[in-house]
Parts: sequence; C-alpha cells; structure tokens
Amino acid sequence: MAAVWLRFVWPLLVLCVRLRAAQTPRPGLDLLTPGLDLLLPYSGAHGPAHSHRHVRDCQPLVHGNSTHETWRSDSSQSGAEAQPRVFVTDVAGAAGAAGVKGPRWVYGHMTVVQDPLRTLSVLEPGGVGGCGLNSLSPVELTAQSGGCVYAQNAGFFYTATGRCLGNVVSDGRIVKSGGVQNAQFGVRRDGSLVIGYLSEEEVLDQENPFVQLVSGVVWLLRDGQVYINQSLKAECDETQETGSLHHFVNVVSARTAVGHDAQGRVLLVQVDGQTERRGMNLWEMADFLKENGVINAINLDGGGSSTFVKNGTLASYPSDHCASDSRWRCARAVSTVLCVHPRRCEADCGERGRCEAGRCNCERGWSGTMCERAQCERDGCGAHGVCTHDGCACDAGWTGHNCSRACPPGSFGPSCSERCNCSDSCFCDAQSGRCDVSVPPETNTSLHTVGQCLAAQMLKSWRREVGSSLEQRYLSQRSWLIFSVSSLLLVLSLSLSLHVFSFCRSSSLRSGLARPYSYVPLGDIGSSVAAGDPGKSRRGPSQSDSDSEDEIWTNR
Repeated sequence: MAAVWLRFVWPLLVLCVRLRAAQTPRPGLDLLTPGLDLLLPYSGAHGPAHSHRHVRDCQPLVHGNSTHETWRSDSSQSGAEAQPRVFVTDVAGAAGAAGVKGPRWVYGHMTVVQDPLRTLSVLEPGGVGGCGLNSLSPVELTAQSGGCVYAQNAGFFYTATGRCLGNVVSDGRIVKSGGVQNAQFGVRRDGSLVIGYLSEEEVLDQENPFVQLVSGVVWLLRDGQVYINQSLKAECDETQETGSLHHFVNVVSARTAVGHDAQGRVLLVQVDGQTERRGMNLWEMADFLKENGVINAINLDGGGSSTFVKNGTLASYPSDHCASDSRWRCARAVSTVLCVHPRRCEADCGERGRCEAGRCNCERGWSGTMCERAQCERDGCGAHGVCTHDGCACDAGWTGHNCSRACPPGSFGPSCSERCNCSDSCFCDAQSGRCDVSVPPETNTSLHTVGQCLAAQMLKSWRREVGSSLEQRYLSQRSWLIFSVSSLLLVLSLSLSLHVFSFCRSSSLRSGLARPYSYVPLGDIGSSVAAGDPGKSRRGPSQSDSDSEDEIWTNR
C-alpha cells in the first residue's frame, strides 16, 4: 500500500517543487562568480529602519526642520543637452582611507546637463516595467532602448534577486516608493531639483509631483559643504557584505554620483576603479565635486556597477572580470539608469501640437502647455461660429480659426468640411452643396475678370517659356554678329589673296615673252631691193613680206 502511494504521490511532489522553483525570481547576479567587484552598503534590508522624524531630529540645527534642499534647475534652451568631460586627476589620499594609500591618478567622466526637466530621465532596467520584473540590464542596452545620448548607472539593487531598491519615479510614473531614509535625488514637475531625505508623503505629493526620482546612499555635499558625517548618523552604521557603512565610505573603489551646480545644471560623475585598488573613497569624491562647483550631491551605486555610456557605447572601464574569460573586463547588468536624452516637452502635445526643442508648438487657434486651450475662449468666433472645447464650430459656408473666411470654391457645409459633387461645375452652394445654383451678376463679372487675368498671366508665362527654350536652342544676337563679321573678313582675305596671286602670275608671263629687236626703215629696204635685183620688185606681196621679214629681224 505504501509502495503504491509513493508511486503516485512522489511524481506530484517533484512537479510541485519544479513549479515552485520556476516561480522563484532569477537571481540578478551569481554571487559565486569569481571576479565580481561588490560594494554594498547594507546586508539584509536596504536602508535604515528608523523614521523620517529621527533623521530630522539628528540633523544640525542650522538646517531647521528641512531634511532636503531644493534648487531651481537650469532651463536654457540653447546649445546641446549636455557637455561631457573626461578627467584625469591626482588624488592626494585621505587619512584612514581603506585600500591604496598615498597619491594616485584617477580617471573618470563628468557630464554637465542643461535643462534637466526636459533632458534627464530615470530609466528602469531594460525599459518600462524592468523593476517590476526584478530584471537587470547593462547600461548600454537600457541607454539604447531609451534613446540616451549619455547615461550612467543610478540606484542600488539586491544582488541576489535584482530587485530595485529605494524610491524610483521614471518620467512621472511612480515605480517604487516607501519611507526609506537614504539620500534622494529628484526633479519635480515645476523643474525644481530636490536632494536629501524625504518622507513618504513628500515622495507621493501630487501638488508638485516628482517626475524623476532615484535613491542613493550617503549625502556627499549639502549647500557646498561636505555632509558625510551627518549623513552617516542619518543613514545608520549597518553591517554590510563588505564591512560596515564606514568601510563603504572609506574604501577606495569605482564611484558614481549625481548633483547640481549654482546654475541649476545637473552633473553626472562616474569614476573608474576597483575596490581597495583604484578609484576614490567618498571623502575624496566629495572634495572633488566641491572643487568643481557642485552645491548638492549624493552617492549612487558604485564598485562593479559604475558605468558610463556615450551614444550607446561603453565609455568607462568596468572592474568586473568577464565570466567567459577572466582576462577581460565586462560591464555589469545593473538596475536603474540616469539618461540624458534630446529635449522633450513637459507634457504630451496632443493632436493639436508637436514637440519642438522641449516645447509644444501648437496649431493656429490653440495654446497652452499641451495645446489644450482653444483661443476662441479669448478671441471668440465672430458672427459665423460658436466656441466649443474643440475650437470654433463654424456655420455652414464659413471656415477659419475664427470663422471669418467664406468657403473656397468646391467646398461647402459647416467649417467647409464637405466637397462639392457637381458633374458640370466645381461650384456649389457653400451652405447646402446644391449644384443648381444661380450665380449673381456681380459674381459673373468677378469670374470674367479673374479669367482674363489668368489668361494674360498664362500667356506671359508661355512666352517666357518659349523664349527661354529658343535662347537655349539658337545662337544669341551677339554670337550671330561675331560669326557674320568673321565670315566677311575671311572672304575679303581670300579675294585679296587671289588678286595678288593673279597679278604675280601675269607679270612673270610678260617677262618671259620679251625679245630684243632692231629698227630698219622701210626706205632703206626699198633701195636695197632696187639696186640688187629689179625683178624682185614685181613679186607678189607674200613673197616680199617673207623676204623682208627674214632680212629685217635679226638676232643680236
């Protein structure tokens, strides 16, 4: 009987155990992984167990009953969202510091954020809902999903479960709240910066609610003075995984902080290091912030969590060894992130506006921070409309933000929202939309004048187009003139050349035909004939010419 019972019950027990294990949250970090740089302020429950009243009673009298500082934030709209700075500074080393003694060089990043109300956000790990899922995510991934230009890790978390610790408000959503008395940094809806200790009622205040809020541990600077000793009294000296809270303050390690300067600009500060080897302790961090003009500042999660990302790319040097290969260093998956993004509007601009440079640019006829207020409440809608919550509701045949314009041709109805459907004309009655509308004489005259005007303009435009095309296809007047003169000069040159050639040729021919001769008078020729042979005088003329020619022309 017992064997049969075990045979059926045992599988059910195994199934229940597996289901229970599946419902157990996955641990955020494997604490047995070698090379983790853990720097935890508390063991067990996070934060002090006492009330806010205890914190108020323990603080110096000079601060009265106020346990936090409020500062008006910067609201400048010009320039970039932030100015990142890389620093390498020498640290003299504080007395009683745990870890490395003496002077050393420290490397880190300082990002000065303008207009933090519109450019700074607290993000949950991996995006919205990350804290509710107890998930952890590297700063790189959270920054990429959140559209961050610059980002650094922020709040603490339980290393075993990944649960977000302290208060968290992200873009106006209260993610996590409580009465924990650790140092807080937040931005309220009116843009004021709040740093210090807050009661649960102040965290949940709805008159001027927080739009961003994150918890740290240890208030570093208050009103420009180091506030660490007073903070230790307020946040209690509890035992932690790496020692007491005093050890957490004094140990040299990688650090992360947030604060503001006198202009209300937020400063994000990240220091590279490794616990008890490199970096800063909180005393040195406070002095460094004070030297750089910070007024109020708190310490955030450090050690292996300290991370800075620029444009979605890791820019800092993490201290955790990679689990896959201990020769290299890898960024840790962390909880909340402080994100610097392009300017956003304080609220949703709705359907009647768009966000530009952090402010809502409303459509005509609308105003307000969210473009929710119709201007007709102030200006009215004239004689052809009625002011409603959605703006002016114009009568049929009228349109415009104040119903002062008649419907253009082709439209009709209330606010001219309908289109004419006439087959033979684009005109219809502006009120009813009827197509059988008689046009008044004055309208006909106006249409005739408009038609003439349009025809004249079209003719001028056509002539300009034809002229420009002719100018492109044919030579210009000046080109024709140059071409004609050049042709004429060429013809004249050819004619002159031919004449010169002809003259030279004729001269050479005449010089070749010239022959020397002697002149003999005809009387002498006749006497010689008579004396020598009288019979010759009776010959014919051809014979006399032949004989005389042979006798007269002689070569010399």
